[in-house]
Amino acid sequence: MKLKALIVDDEYPARQELRYLLNNFDNIEIVGEAANAQEALALIKALDYQILFLDVSMPGMTGLELGAAIQELPKQPHVIFVTAYEDYAVQAFEVNAVDYLLKPVEPSRLKKAIDKVIKAYQETAGGPDREIQDTSQGKPETPQIKIDRVPAEKQGKTVLVAESDIFYAFTEQDYIYIKTYNDKLFTRFTLKELEARLNPQIFFRTHRCYLVNLHKVREIVPFFNGTYNLVVEDKENSEVPVSRAQAKKLRKILGF
Repeated sequence: MKLKALIVDDEYPARQELRYLLNNFDNIEIVGEAANAQEALALIKALDYQILFLDVSMPGMTGLELGAAIQELPKQPHVIFVTAYEDYAVQAFEVNAVDYLLKPVEPSRLKKAIDKVIKAYQETAGGPDREIQDTSQGKPETPQIKIDRVPAEKQGKTVLVAESDIFYAFTEQDYIYIKTYNDKLFTRFTLKELEARLNPQIFFRTHRCYLVNLHKVREIVPFFNGTYNLVVEDKENSEVPVSRAQAKKLRKILGF
């Protein structure tokens, strides 16, 4: 089992840097990001996160105020504060923070914080019968349950989109969207995470910004310089680009 993590920071580069560091931990699965505490609180109420990486200074509700609000919830993620301010550690631990890290985060210090969360989670989730293993010790993990649905957001609600309903996923202005027949839905997964989550026999990474369901492709249109556009069968007959680097792989898969 992996710990489902939410990163909360109003600065996009800070979220990206932390995501990069966390990608080195096999026992952490980043399933969400939030740019403010209000957005994070809504996500925490909708999904069962086990670990929360939380900045202190944010517009509106602060990280400390969010930490206090979390204490009122029936299910509470373990909180690690990640901040540039060293003056709020006492207040952070008053809202039951597991650890308090200063930016820029050292990988070794991050590992110690995650180890604390793993220990705390094991203590609250069943003692010695541990589902989560410290990957630095090389112990196997219990296989994670996988379902063929992807959480996405629609009109302020979290919906679970069936894999078969996804026509393609794409990047737009640093955000990731899932395209169904009618809808364009925001998701907090990266394309890399979606590629790992979705069926590799069906979904193909056509471009660094696109992941397409090949079962939804109607036409393959040559473009230029060895590239293609794929016309999918959604309401708009959208076109998905295929980069020159991926065109050869696609031809081999489809046999043309």
